[in-house]
Parts: sequence; C-alpha cells; structure tokens
Amino acid sequence: MFLLVSFVLLFSLPTPWNAVGFGLGLAAFLGELAFWHRTVRHRRPAVGAQTLIGSEARALTACRPDGQVQLSGEIWKARCNAGADEGETVTVVGRKRLTLLVEPLVDAGTTR
Repeated sequence: MFLLVSFVLLFSLPTPWNAVGFGLGLAAFLGELAFWHRTVRHRRPAVGAQTLIGSEARALTACRPDGQVQLSGEIWKARCNAGADEGETVTVVGRKRLTLLVEPLVDAGTTR
C-alpha cells in the first residue's frame, strides 16, 4: 500500500516535494516489508491432515464403527469404535490414510 502511495505522491506533488514524498513512502514500504518478514519467517505452515486432529465434526451417517462425517464442509470417511449416531458431534483423534478416527464429543454434564 505504501508503494502505491509513494508513486501517487511522485506524480501529484510539485517538484521538490514529490521526491521527498516518494522517498518517505518508499521507506515506509520497506519498513512494513521488514516487519512482516520478521513476523512470519519462523512460522511453520499449517497444512496437511495433521491439522484436522482435535477438530469437531458432525456425523452424517451412524458411525458403528464406520460412517461419514462432515468437517469444514468436506465429507470424510470415519471410524468411531465407541459409536456415534447421525447428527452427533464428534472429535477427530487421529487418522489412518483417508479415514478419520473419531470419538463422540463428551459434554461436561452428560455421561455415556
């Protein structure tokens, strides 16, 4: 954004001030670039199937033990050894190839 502003200042200000405005805008752009580079360079990208573990999903079919769940708008094959009914909320605890291993979500006030 600062780079665009600096070019606008270069062409819209009178002669001695256009270079000053362009220089300040360019310095602000480089400072912003250095700030964001420093902020994100040590972050690891969150990609892959391991990011699904711990997420909550909704059972589309009864999982006894195999069924389907919907997670973030996607339908996945799932295995729930404890069993889950259709429409029940489950938690992803692992995966085996393209099958999610899920467990029923246990509320604090209910027991199974």
